[in-house]
Amino acid sequence: MLPDRLTHGSTLVLATHNAGKLRELRELLAPFIADLRSARELGLPEPDEIGATFRENAALKARAAAVDFPAIADDSGLVVPALGGAPGIFSARWAGLERDFATAMQRVHDELGARDRRASMVTALALAWPDGRVEAFEGSVEGELVWPPRGALGFGYEPMFRPLGDARTYGEMLRAEKHADDPRARAFAALRAACLAPCNAC
Repeated sequence: MLPDRLTHGSTLVLATHNAGKLRELRELLAPFIADLRSARELGLPEPDEIGATFRENAALKARAAAVDFPAIADDSGLVVPALGGAPGIFSARWAGLERDFATAMQRVHDELGARDRRASMVTALALAWPDGRVEAFEGSVEGELVWPPRGALGFGYEPMFRPLGDARTYGEMLRAEKHADDPRARAFAALRAACLAPCNAC
C-alpha cells in the first residue's frame, strides 16, 4: 500500500514544463524531498488543461505525471474581477504559444482601461499518487495591477501585480521575499501540513 505522506526519501515528479514554475517548485520542495524529477526529464507529455478551475487543472497535470511515482503539479493565474475573473485559468493562453507575457500584460491593461484595478494571484497545487488518489490545495493573494510593469525578477504577470501591503510588484521582489507569502507559498503550506511527513532535518 502506498504511503499517505511523502518522506524525505520519496521520489517526487514535478509535473511542469514551465521553467519558472519548475524553479520555484524545486526551491519549495528541495528541503523536504531528496529526489525531485521533472516531467520534462522523464519525457512525460503535458495534458490538455480542460478543467474549469485551477484545482481541476492542477489535478489533471498531476495525475498525468503520476505514472511510477507521486507527482505534484501547479496551476496558477491572474484573476481580475473587473474582467469577469479573466484571464483566470486561461492566464497562460493569453500569452500565446510563445508564452509572451509582455503581450499578455498589455492585453490585460488594454481591456481593463480605467476600470477597477483590483486583482488576485491564485495558485493551486495538486499531489497525485500512482493509485489515482489526488489532494489539492489553493492559495491566493489580493493586490492591484500597476502600469507599466515593474521589475524583472518574476515571471508571468508578476511584474504588473502589487500585493496589498507592499509598494513593490512581485517582479521587483527577490524570490526569497516573494516565497515568504505568495500564493504558491500559501498553497504549499497547506500541502506540507497534509502530505509531507515531519522531517527533523528540514
